[in-house]
Amino acid sequence: MDFELSEEQGMLRVASRDLLSDRAPIEHVRAWMERDEDVDPEVWRLTADLGWPGLGLPEEYGGSGQGLVELALVAEELGRALGRGPFTPTALVGRAVANAGSPKLRSEVLPVLATGSSWATWAFAEPRAPWSLDGVRVTARPDADAFVLDGVKTAVQDAGGTRWLLVTARQDDVPASFLVDRDAPGVTVRRQRVLDPTRAFHEVRLDGVRVPHDRRLTGGPTEIQRLLDEASVLRCADALGVMRRMLELTVEHTTTRVQFGQPIGTFQAVKHASADMALLVHGADAATAYAAMAADAGADDAARAACAAASYVAAGAGEVAGRALQLHGGIGFTWEHDLHLYLRRARADSVLYGDAAVHRDRLCTLLRPSPTSVST
Repeated sequence: MDFELSEEQGMLRVASRDLLSDRAPIEHVRAWMERDEDVDPEVWRLTADLGWPGLGLPEEYGGSGQGLVELALVAEELGRALGRGPFTPTALVGRAVANAGSPKLRSEVLPVLATGSSWATWAFAEPRAPWSLDGVRVTARPDADAFVLDGVKTAVQDAGGTRWLLVTARQDDVPASFLVDRDAPGVTVRRQRVLDPTRAFHEVRLDGVRVPHDRRLTGGPTEIQRLLDEASVLRCADALGVMRRMLELTVEHTTTRVQFGQPIGTFQAVKHASADMALLVHGADAATAYAAMAADAGADDAARAACAAASYVAAGAGEVAGRALQLHGGIGFTWEHDLHLYLRRARADSVLYGDAAVHRDRLCTLLRPSPTSVST
């Protein structure tokens, strides 16, 4: 695979970074951490003008028809800038509806998402359950002309102001996806206090929520797992941006912090620690890029590549965060220093859409030979 960005992809990266640095600098991020709103409407409008919400949607519905690689480029810049907003969850829901929604549902939802006038989010994870299909316990039972959903979801990003919730539930003990209106009777959304203050996460309760039959997506467990793999790749991209910025902050600190009459970056132990951080960042970059390209190409190893990237980055982000904090000393976790915000986001990214253990377990399953191949 060619890992070099095309001219258009390079322009997308530059435009995204310029927008975030100009309109959502770190001072802006800190100011919005104190507010109850999930999304800054002005920044979200500007991202819509840049085409972010429709980036991965089909052109016939007002999108740009781009792939996971382009989505990952934007997600990386969001991580680097500690950007907030529903870009990733909206992209995931849009891809799910485009792939498995009825023609009527696609026509109703996708043009709205493409313009950025409303957003959507994915309600998948559940309390005290693994971030996998085995952890889904919310139920969906048929009742006349609708399905009735009951259960609780957690860590649902930007659910407070969303228009639609893509809810993964069990129908006849088989995972299925349902597009639920945020304001439907029986839906209760509660803001959660989490380690990462740069994003908004919510608990969503579903008490007898009625969903029309045409709001059930046709995709089954295979399609949901593919979406979960894509979500993991975008999470890797966000974490990669965080890791890059932590490395930059650390290099800047170690070249200006003087001890014993010279910058601490000249000490051998500090050089080795910084080099280890750089290796982890380069590894995360390669793993994430390959996973995104494999998904876009429909490669046979796309699922394995997603698991490998997710497990590597989940562990690597924590390692880079730890070394950055060690090289900064106590100042790195003071409220006034920006590093602690990156530490928090890295820790959150290490568990979103499954931690390293979840992805390593699935990777082992994917690599295990099937009984048929063994007998042959």
